[in-house]
Amino acid sequence: MLKRRTTQISLSIALFATALLAGVFMPELDRKGTSHSHNSIEERLGSTSEMDVTTLVSMPPEQRSAQLQAATDKGKTLNSKRARYLLASDLIEKGEPEKAIASLKGLERDYKALAPYIALKRARAYEQIQDTAKAKDAWEKLLDRYDDDPVAAEALYVLGKNDPSYWDRAIEKFPAHPSTVEIARERLKQNPNQPQLLLLIAKYGFHVPEYVSALDTLKAKYASELTPEDWETIAFGYWEKQKYGKGGIAYGKAPKTSENMYRYARGLWLDGKTKEARAGYKKLIQQFPNAGEDTALGLVRLARISKREEALTYYDRVIYNFPSHAPEAMYDKAKILDKMDSAKSATQLRQWLLDEYASSEAAAKLRWEFAEKAAKEGNYQGAWKWAQEITVRNPDSEIAPQAGFWVGKWAEKLGRDDDAKTAFEYMLLRYPHSYYAWRSAVLLGWNVGDFTTVRSLSPEVVHPTKREPLTVGSLTLRELYQLGQDREAWKLWQLEFVNRKNPSVAEQYTDGVLRVGVGDNLDGLWMLSSLSKREKPEERAEYSQLKQTRTYWEALYPFPYMETIVKWSKERELNTVLVTALIRQESRFMPGIKSVVGATGLMQVMPETAKESAKIINLVSYDLENVNDNVNIGTYYLGFTHEEYNDNSMLAVASYNAGPNAVRNWLKRFGFKDADTFVEQIPYPETRGYVESVFENYWNYLQIYNPEIAALMAEHYAKHQGNIN
Repeated sequence: MLKRRTTQISLSIALFATALLAGVFMPELDRKGTSHSHNSIEERLGSTSEMDVTTLVSMPPEQRSAQLQAATDKGKTLNSKRARYLLASDLIEKGEPEKAIASLKGLERDYKALAPYIALKRARAYEQIQDTAKAKDAWEKLLDRYDDDPVAAEALYVLGKNDPSYWDRAIEKFPAHPSTVEIARERLKQNPNQPQLLLLIAKYGFHVPEYVSALDTLKAKYASELTPEDWETIAFGYWEKQKYGKGGIAYGKAPKTSENMYRYARGLWLDGKTKEARAGYKKLIQQFPNAGEDTALGLVRLARISKREEALTYYDRVIYNFPSHAPEAMYDKAKILDKMDSAKSATQLRQWLLDEYASSEAAAKLRWEFAEKAAKEGNYQGAWKWAQEITVRNPDSEIAPQAGFWVGKWAEKLGRDDDAKTAFEYMLLRYPHSYYAWRSAVLLGWNVGDFTTVRSLSPEVVHPTKREPLTVGSLTLRELYQLGQDREAWKLWQLEFVNRKNPSVAEQYTDGVLRVGVGDNLDGLWMLSSLSKREKPEERAEYSQLKQTRTYWEALYPFPYMETIVKWSKERELNTVLVTALIRQESRFMPGIKSVVGATGLMQVMPETAKESAKIINLVSYDLENVNDNVNIGTYYLGFTHEEYNDNSMLAVASYNAGPNAVRNWLKRFGFKDADTFVEQIPYPETRGYVESVFENYWNYLQIYNPEIAALMAEHYAKHQGNIN
């Protein structure tokens, strides 16, 4: 329930309401990728009354020990084998390696899917005992039995500490394995002048802290030795790390494909090198005049940084030769015609856009412009008409959730309360995960907290315990993931994920889930959220199916550092879920992250703010990269901003981002008659987006983890699902 002033985070063994809302069962797959029914899974687990140990994977070792021990006595079912493996893993973690070795005895014969990892656990257990001879023997046996398995890289790494030839074998046979990447790092520390090892890191070391510096070294010291393919590797690495200027320059030396040439020009433009970017786009369209997506985008980008007359020519090429980008070109061209006092031509072009490309994103943007203009003039009937047209003609547009919400708000202005209620109910069905769905729930009277009441709420949070199976990857990978062995699954995935530049939807999803599992939340959440950018119909359909699963949403909205967040939220009398939502937006839960202006850690605290806040809360020494210190200071400051604005969480969150002076100025300029109108008027695009994102996060955390809201959404869907287009 949504309680008041008593922060309660409840770890439960089920999240029935969320499962009901998802409504999808993901069958377990065998090694050939075929599915099993419920009955066959039960047969493999054993008795239907037996505790499924995969429901225990999120529990701490001390809490699941007895249940795992009991499950190991159930014969040779899959469930009992899983229990023995998990029990051994827990015993090693608790520092009881002798018991772990006993639990693993003979398990390799029966548990083929994880046989190499059982050998790995045994070797690590002997290392923990500090029995050097038995540990060495265990590593050598692992290598002898599983020489071709990726887990052999672990043995090669350990044995190579005393015999360098093992490290050479790892580099030759398993270059993508994280243990091999670590070998490259250690050898580079001893001798940094090894370009081949730097290239190995460039290809496979995306996760290492010095990744970008390795790319910089290759570019600075070994440029003359690099092949075009090497440059493409370096460019892709920079692009993945959002170093677009450096990436653009590197793409300029890569093989001359349309994509590489587009990224060369795009990278230069993003780095502020407009003149060079313009030349790059021109080279692209000269060498690849009909290359589809890259050429069309290149022409649009080139037009935007060219003089008006020249830009019109480029836009015409797009309009007449590239239908998929013609609406965007029409939209931009009409704006140029406005500036050239060609109002009639601009009007005709816009009408052409609305007639011929009615369902395009550009048409949605144009309709929204008309709606906003009408609303500013007090013409709410006209505003309602244009916004309504977006929900009908452009239901998948990025603007559609905003337009749909304002259909309801403007209906209220017109005194059409029933129409407003229908609009808000539709928002919860059609755009359930948007910020505007939360605003709709508020206006429908749901107990989700409004801007003025969110702080005082204390939502119950219930964590599901069983994971849905992954749909790609080897049987071993999927089994490791099912057992919560995230680090081992992620390591194996580094070898199996060979299609990094053009991953399938399932591969990108799997990569995102596994990254989040090991705490690489920045890149993991990006991989998951950017699935929404897929444009091919079959990919959008696949993505739509993923969104029906619990795992997608749980990975997209993780709950790390829960104990620390709960502790300090309670201390500051803040809504725990709101604090979590803000942290997700600020840092993606990356403790060491630092912004260009110096904001640091989970809550992106500025050094000056930390210094002042620490004095007030009597914190003598602190480290902003320390999770506890950062959340301590960050929640104090968030509590302070709430008190500045009488516990209005929207103003408090806006102030957290833009500063109190900016918010005070906006209140003077715009007044505060309507909270939704105020948000729309925030003049800083970053702050407006920040406010909407934080509360969208808050709303999605409620849907996923709060049983009351999950049940309400399930009930609402069941009642109104016939109204979804």
